[in-house]
Amino acid sequence: MAEIVEKKLIRHPDVFYYRLYAPLIAAKAKPGQFVIIRIHEKGERIPLSLADIDPARGTISLIVMCVGKTTSELATLNAGDHIKDVCGPLGNPTHIENFGKVVLAGGGFGVAPLYPIGRAFRAAGNRVATVMGARNKNLLIYESEMQSISHRVIVSTDDGSAGLKGVITDALGAWLEEDGADLVMAVGPAPMMEAVCRKTASFGVKTIVSLNAVMIDGTGMCGGCRVGVGGKIRFVCMDGPDFDGSLVDWDALKRRQAMYRSEEKESFEAWKKRHGLEVGD
Repeated sequence: MAEIVEKKLIRHPDVFYYRLYAPLIAAKAKPGQFVIIRIHEKGERIPLSLADIDPARGTISLIVMCVGKTTSELATLNAGDHIKDVCGPLGNPTHIENFGKVVLAGGGFGVAPLYPIGRAFRAAGNRVATVMGARNKNLLIYESEMQSISHRVIVSTDDGSAGLKGVITDALGAWLEEDGADLVMAVGPAPMMEAVCRKTASFGVKTIVSLNAVMIDGTGMCGGCRVGVGGKIRFVCMDGPDFDGSLVDWDALKRRQAMYRSEEKESFEAWKKRHGLEVGD
């Protein structure tokens, strides 16, 4: 059981920051790893990336967007409340070394897990640039945090309401043309990461992606998170979550992410109905 010691709304109305007291996890966790939480005895298990790790205070931080039943139920909890199960750290840490020039590409709230990763890359002596994108300025998060660990931050929005106008790959391409990179690390929705990999391939830059697949146990037993990488089956929870983006079977991954969409919607609407909330899309 882990206590919520801090909760903040960081993007109205649906993105929250949580800091949990989980000293055993905080002592072992590394950038790029994740946890699986279960809110209560009858709750489902969901994976969440680590947005920060503080061994000194014994805390870990999570960024959660309300997109379904469990994330919306989590949003009803506040500081002082407890989450029944927090399992971790899971997955393999991001490989950190001095590559030279590292570009972090974050889409939407996928920027958050890049914060501890970028901090580690910078501590290893890399020159770190962050390219972060969203549909509009209201969907941007973690800009100040990324400023604190990056030598340069480039913001792009689809509608031009903040930073450069255009999709993130436009800004990334311009940066690669201008300054190049020895490594790109991308975190965000699968279509965004796929697009980043297509862009970086044209520059011959290796790109690592952090995959978010259907996951249940987090130990490789259920097989729910299997994904094709380099023509072989890999398990995101055990072999990842980081993979060479040029080797990922993106079409299979996107199909897998969508395979339980109708059941997820049914569960979410049943939960809203039980709690007297509006039911609908």
